Amino acid sequence: MSNYTKEEIVKSVPQKGFFGHPKGLFTLFFTEFWERFSYYGMRALLIFYMYYEVSKGGLGLDEGTAASIMAIYGSLVYMSGIIGGWIADRLLGSTSTVFYGGVLIMLGHIALSIPGGLTSFFISMVLIVIGTGLLKPNVSNIVGDLYAPDDYRRDSGFSVFYMGINIGALLAPLIVGTVGQEVNFHLGFSIAAIGMFFGLITFIISKKNSLGLAGRNVPNPLTKSERSKTITRFVIGAVIIAVLLAVTIPTGILTINGLTYVVSFLGLTIPTAYFIVMYRSKKTTEVERSRVLAYIPLFIAAMVFWALQEQGAIILAQYADKRTNLDFAGLDIQSSWFQSLNPMFIIILAPFFAWLWLRLRSKQPTTATKFSYGLIFAGFSFLIMMIPAITSGENLASPLWLLLSFFLVVVGELLLSPVGLSTTTKLAPAAFASQTMSLWFLTSAGGQAMNAQIVKFYNADTEVVYFGILGGVAVALGVILLVLSPKIQKLMRGIH
Repeated sequence: MSNYTKEEIVKSVPQKGFFGHPKGLFTLFFTEFWERFSYYGMRALLIFYMYYEVSKGGLGLDEGTAASIMAIYGSLVYMSGIIGGWIADRLLGSTSTVFYGGVLIMLGHIALSIPGGLTSFFISMVLIVIGTGLLKPNVSNIVGDLYAPDDYRRDSGFSVFYMGINIGALLAPLIVGTVGQEVNFHLGFSIAAIGMFFGLITFIISKKNSLGLAGRNVPNPLTKSERSKTITRFVIGAVIIAVLLAVTIPTGILTINGLTYVVSFLGLTIPTAYFIVMYRSKKTTEVERSRVLAYIPLFIAAMVFWALQEQGAIILAQYADKRTNLDFAGLDIQSSWFQSLNPMFIIILAPFFAWLWLRLRSKQPTTATKFSYGLIFAGFSFLIMMIPAITSGENLASPLWLLLSFFLVVVGELLLSPVGLSTTTKLAPAAFASQTMSLWFLTSAGGQAMNAQIVKFYNADTEVVYFGILGGVAVALGVILLVLSPKIQKLMRGIH
């Protein structure tokens, strides 16, 4: 299998054609735009589809169970990125992996669009989890392939690409959510499937003339013997899982609740194993070990942050549907529309934060300080929800409270998420550079793995305590991290 040099890849890509960027950025921008449109459109409807009564077109699940499923769904999506990275690195290359991921995602949305009850739902869940794991990490890798390492347009190109993600996420709940709630859920899911279809068509038609050799490399291909062993292990593993499911599901040993415990366990133990392996590896130097230790409290803070942030599509979605006045200022609001607030605020605020860090230069806060502020803002986004929970009583709350809550958590996200990506590349041991980036994405998987257990405690009677405890814990951890930030900075060994 061919292994091209970086120079060969960059030369094969038309370097002009999309607002001064390589032509391939157009392909990847719209591929990811449509993929995020389909994913966030589906996600805006999913929890309502799960707990609405069958007579209203839903599955009729218990609200707590639906919330837990949403959490493990999100956790598995991020865990599956490890599989997608491995397949691209050892089997197919990023470009082919992205294509097959898109096909699986589209099939998953088609399965949801068919009124097949829980069977169709779980089939779609498996397809979308695997498909997103194949597509999401690898489409970003291809963006990196478009540019030479010293190309000044590189950071700007990723910013443009990131904007495509958020525009897709902004529009999806407004379109898919409206159709799903005003007409029926399955038609809404059909629109999500069509969105992924458009993404695939864009990718297939334009990649030949725009991507060149980008994403074609297989950096560490399997040898013939390794390929044979891998296939054997895959088949054996698939058979074992199939047998276990065939035995445990009919007998009631494995329930949905039991599955949430399994995913929660994996979401916390996989990152722990990563840290142990990196720290104890002979390939990790003394300085790198110190940086790994510095990374651990940042990782924990990020997990707690994502646990709160991701509840925007779970608990706050329920709050919007059940406890919020949706007839506001003459507008007939759909509860799914609130899922557009997060990407909307990111689009508005991201340029400000980019300008702020450039303006402050060396005077900007340290990484640990930014993380602590991000966690504190996330905590306040929950604490603020105690006010309508207390003052509204049995009356419906103003939607402005949710608007404020989403705003606060986005401020926290912009303090923590981009900084986390940058810091991960700086603190990663050289021998584990790519794997440490996968580890960063496990902060979200771990946060949502925790959510699978936490969200079970939410209901209308417990909401004041629920928002208060989670918000208070986040603020307290943020303050502790702020106090520890000088020690963490020292452990970073020269990394700001």
